[in-house]
Amino acid sequence: MSFAGEGGRHPGWPARLGPLRVDAGLVALRPPKLFDASAWARARLRDQAYLEDWEPTVTDGWHERNSPLAWPAQWSSLKSLARRGQALPFTITVDDELAGQITVGNIVRGSLRSAWVGYWVAADRARGGVATAALALVVDHCFGAAGLHRLEATVRPENQASLRVLTKAGFREEGLFQRYLDVAGAWRDHLCFAMTAEEASPEGLVRRLVAQGYARTA
Repeated sequence: MSFAGEGGRHPGWPARLGPLRVDAGLVALRPPKLFDASAWARARLRDQAYLEDWEPTVTDGWHERNSPLAWPAQWSSLKSLARRGQALPFTITVDDELAGQITVGNIVRGSLRSAWVGYWVAADRARGGVATAALALVVDHCFGAAGLHRLEATVRPENQASLRVLTKAGFREEGLFQRYLDVAGAWRDHLCFAMTAEEASPEGLVRRLVAQGYARTA
């Protein structure tokens, strides 16, 4: 079901996770690749109206930030963060086609062993359980091979789709961060959700989704 590099300096990386079958198709996670540029840009540019209300404000324009020429720098940055053990970046695929991204960032080890998780899914894949499956795969990986203890996710209260994903996965609401992030040109409140390894155990989120009938192992 998953493969993670072992014996490296940073546990849990590199890794390929899944697949997991949901209504939308076969969901898997893999490290981002340089040749993702065209598919990534096509989805991002097509879905501007769908995505930009939920993502940090871009000062240099949506097209410039999400064109095929912008991808190599972003890919290089993600790869560098992963190699330093500061992030676990994944491309989400559905039936082997790029459908979004999910990233575990700001990884802190030591006595905290914490990180945040964020994701986006293309509009034509927004239903059918893709985001929920991707989140379950990455959470199980973080609390397993990656050795983390706590994951945090922040979301605007207006983002009902993402709220459903987090609550279905079992994240609990911890509070409201007022004027937390500059999104769509203004400082926006965000709800904070979190989960610890104890809350995901003993079966893990993937097995929980399967038992509830939301997904099937491939």
